[in-house]
Amino acid sequence: MSAALKLARPEDLDRLMGLVTAFHAESGITQDADQTRNALAPLLDGIPHGCVYLIGPGRAPLGYIVLTFGWSVEFGGMDGFVDEIYIRPAVRGRGIATEVLLALPKALAGAGLTALHLEVDRANEATQNLYLRTGFKPRERYMLMSKPL
Repeated sequence: MSAALKLARPEDLDRLMGLVTAFHAESGITQDADQTRNALAPLLDGIPHGCVYLIGPGRAPLGYIVLTFGWSVEFGGMDGFVDEIYIRPAVRGRGIATEVLLALPKALAGAGLTALHLEVDRANEATQNLYLRTGFKPRERYMLMSKPL
């Protein structure tokens, strides 16, 4: 199965909303539809802070990945963060996420990114193993911490 990536555009918002809503429900993320739309719309409009790729056929995507961009002195330049990645449950286990997580970083490095980061639930061993297989490594001395504003 091909994990072809299509950069999501404003006309993909409704399609994307269904996927994001499913991911948030599965992950226990509470966010109303207006918050979700307001968070996605600028990414689809082309702001430089991030982007969304639909995975698989554009008309019936199998999933999506949201990337956000920042700057890291430690990593020597522009870095990225996998904010969300989701594959529909019916097509999981077919290597789609693996394909995305192997191919996309190569393309991003070619565009000047120096590092790609992500976070994973400490109890989710299956997803941790996916990330390890695709070259992500835990940073033993560091822990992601957040402060909502």
